[in-house]
Amino acid sequence: MQDEAALAINKNERPTARRQRAWNPRLLILLIPPIIWLSIFLFAPYAVLFINSFWKVDFGSIVHEFTWGNYTKFFTNSLYYGTFLKTLKIAAWVTVFSILLSYPLAYFINFKIKKNKQLFYTLVIIPLWVSYLVRAYAWKIVLGQDGILNNVLLAVGLIDHPMEIFLYSQYAVVLALTHIYTPWVLMSIYTSLEHIPRDVLEASKDLGAGRFRTFFRVVLPLSLPGLIAGATFAFVLTMGDFLAPQLLGGTSSMMVSNVVYSLFGVANNWPLGSTIGILTLFVVLGILQLTHRLEHRTTSFEAGTRGR
Repeated sequence: MQDEAALAINKNERPTARRQRAWNPRLLILLIPPIIWLSIFLFAPYAVLFINSFWKVDFGSIVHEFTWGNYTKFFTNSLYYGTFLKTLKIAAWVTVFSILLSYPLAYFINFKIKKNKQLFYTLVIIPLWVSYLVRAYAWKIVLGQDGILNNVLLAVGLIDHPMEIFLYSQYAVVLALTHIYTPWVLMSIYTSLEHIPRDVLEASKDLGAGRFRTFFRVVLPLSLPGLIAGATFAFVLTMGDFLAPQLLGGTSSMMVSNVVYSLFGVANNWPLGSTIGILTLFVVLGILQLTHRLEHRTTSFEAGTRGR
């Protein structure tokens, strides 16, 4: 009885001790430099961007006068909201294709290869050793009218003349971004698959589950945290990508970043550019919050499964 009473007292004291450790003055002192850094280089620029979105432009000059006109213009002008929707669509396609390419490959390396796993893993992530700019420009060489793809199709007789549809299109942008972000998605999924206990898979087989049932009832749910993290990474980075649509998309496949660049650099319309930037930020934060909740649920499921 005394041991149980002592244990109960210790349990009651733990939250208090944790709160005391959380408010340790030394810890707060250590947090001051990163707080100052984030305030100057992250929160302050976002605050300036948010304030700028309520100003207006008059004959090329910024007027510090409050207005909702920039937000109204965004939602009523098809150029702006259309480009935003196009960016969401491209980001969604890149995310889907990256997952479809990454998951089978990560599964194969993790479960089917018994030796030299690290060698295969290294071969997959080798593209990350090459500059992003080089990889994006390489697709311009491959997809151009005098590029490798057109020359191969001409050589085998599938086309009579070089095709222009391969370059300066949404297809080219999606293809290049999928190639660029697939290794990152694969690393996230592979890490999740690698941490699945093998005894759980053996238990599933012992209970009579086949390969497909084991995959859909055990492997896929336990790998969802890595899959969600990789998908979020690909989607968010595609939303803000500038170089690939600039090199491969042309005027018909501009994305949000290209429009914002034009508004800040060419049109000198900083308030409208700030508006689009703020709206994009809110959408990305909403997506991050959603994926965080999904990942939390899947992580809870994973912990419960492992604890059984």
